[in-house]
Amino acid sequence: MCSDEALLTAAADGDQAALRALYDRHAAAMLRLIRRLTSDQGVAEELLQESWLAVWRSAAGFRGESSVRGWLLGVARRQAHNQLRKSRPRLADLSEAHDVPDPAPSVEDQVVVEAERTELLRAVRSLPAHLREVLALVLVEELAYPEIADVLGIPVGTVKSRMSHARRRLGSMLAATRLEGSGRR
Repeated sequence: MCSDEALLTAAADGDQAALRALYDRHAAAMLRLIRRLTSDQGVAEELLQESWLAVWRSAAGFRGESSVRGWLLGVARRQAHNQLRKSRPRLADLSEAHDVPDPAPSVEDQVVVEAERTELLRAVRSLPAHLREVLALVLVEELAYPEIADVLGIPVGTVKSRMSHARRRLGSMLAATRLEGSGRR
């Protein structure tokens, strides 16, 4: 199995099979990132294709300063932001982002889990976009801070700061929600 770096180098030399292998490895993560920026699945799929066209055209420009995955996500993010600035579709609702159904054994457990999930999603939705973006890249895409810095084009310290702010705000909001809930009983 070839490394991502070797595949990207081959793609830069015109190897379509190498580009396809990269696509197979990373397209799902790129689409998840784009879907967080637009609520329209068709637009997201078009942006994904535009992103891969940009990868094909600019593969030779990869300098190896980040992982290939981080670089690819950065390309997808830039393509999405550039296109969305032009068309301004409505932003995605994070409540639509539940990929895995909850296998809770009882209705009561499902109600509790759904209430907690709803609280968390409400809290995440209330965060500013720059904090939500970092949170998603850490928790959903499982990128390291240096990779996130490359994807977003910001210093690593800013990524750490945003993640810290996001955690603090989420903790405060969830604690306040629970206090309100316990006070009503």
